[in-house]
Amino acid sequence: MAQLAQLLPLVIIFGIFYFLIIRPQQKQQKEHEEMLKSLKKGDKILTHGGLHADVVKVEEDFIKIRLNETTIVKLDKSFVTKKL
Repeated sequence: MAQLAQLLPLVIIFGIFYFLIIRPQQKQQKEHEEMLKSLKKGDKILTHGGLHADVVKVEEDFIKIRLNETTIVKLDKSFVTKKL
């Protein structure tokens, strides 16, 4: 019984850690993956580098984005921060 009482604070700390840190991070990662899957031509995006661009073409792992009238860049999907 004394060993269980010593283990209880550790279990409680792990539970708090899970619900305050791990679970929200997993939820955010899932939402980001869903956003990446829903990208389509014409969407406006923001990249991790702070670039605002329009999606021109969506491939499996990459997208082509238009930065201005003449500049099209191939970008790894993981660098997309959010849709605008």
